[in-house]
Amino acid sequence: MPEVFAQLRAETYRHYAWPKAFAGVFDRNGLAVGVITAVSLALVMVLCFLLVEPAALFGAHAGDFYAVIPHNVMVVSFGLASLYVLVALVMGFRAFWASTGEALGDFVKPEAFWQGVGDTFRMRYLEGGGDGCTYPGEAPSHARRWFHHLTFYGFLLCFAATSVATVYHYGFGWVAPYSYLSLPVVLGTVGGIGLLIGPAGLLWLKGRADPAVADTRRYGMDAAFIVLLFLTSLTGLVLLVFRSTPAMGTLLAIHLGVVLGLFLSLPYGKFVHAVYRFAALVRYAIERRRPMPTSLEV
Repeated sequence: MPEVFAQLRAETYRHYAWPKAFAGVFDRNGLAVGVITAVSLALVMVLCFLLVEPAALFGAHAGDFYAVIPHNVMVVSFGLASLYVLVALVMGFRAFWASTGEALGDFVKPEAFWQGVGDTFRMRYLEGGGDGCTYPGEAPSHARRWFHHLTFYGFLLCFAATSVATVYHYGFGWVAPYSYLSLPVVLGTVGGIGLLIGPAGLLWLKGRADPAVADTRRYGMDAAFIVLLFLTSLTGLVLLVFRSTPAMGTLLAIHLGVVLGLFLSLPYGKFVHAVYRFAALVRYAIERRRPMPTSLEV
């Protein structure tokens, strides 16, 4: 049964992919994500070496990333990528929710919606009834849940760091670089550490899991996303440590290339399970609040 459910999840990802022309990416996702990341990394590196003056690319700028790549260039390029990702995920969600037979307005009803949020942040259904999951072996363990927590909250903290930095820049006119004790840097550092430990732990557990209870054909999809999260965090933390050195320009290009690869692959990899899982939890909360049918109605 676990293997069958894993296969059904993968079919769900493929079925609701948007646009439909990219649904096939899920069939060879590990290879696709690798190619997308490699091309993104190469593109950013080549553009930096062609368009950025050597003095700027290899100079020490006291942590000022915009001295290497202008702020507007970063905002426009990653803003467009983010917009595409958002549209693709929203379209996939709409198709998935419509197939459940529920009205779209039901999704945002407060009681069910916040129940879904609470179950998500708690990762309630990884508790295994309190003893943990029988994963990667037969003995119950909370390892999977805690590594998921580190990955999930690490991702949210990194997103929060970017959001706070945006408010600083546009709301208060406080331009980067920010000190190591500033809120954006602290949030990003803590989140980055979570995105190192969590993905590494999940990959370790996956390597020890019984293949009889998994969809081994989709192992590449799971591993590719986990590795890409890890590399995004690793390159970001290394960039933070060496941001005041002449290596900053090259490290910035590498980090941005990895991040671009992550962004472009989000709608066509393991990340989409977060969207459908949350929608399923809200749908379950809606069902639980409905009155049970009487025997005559049955």
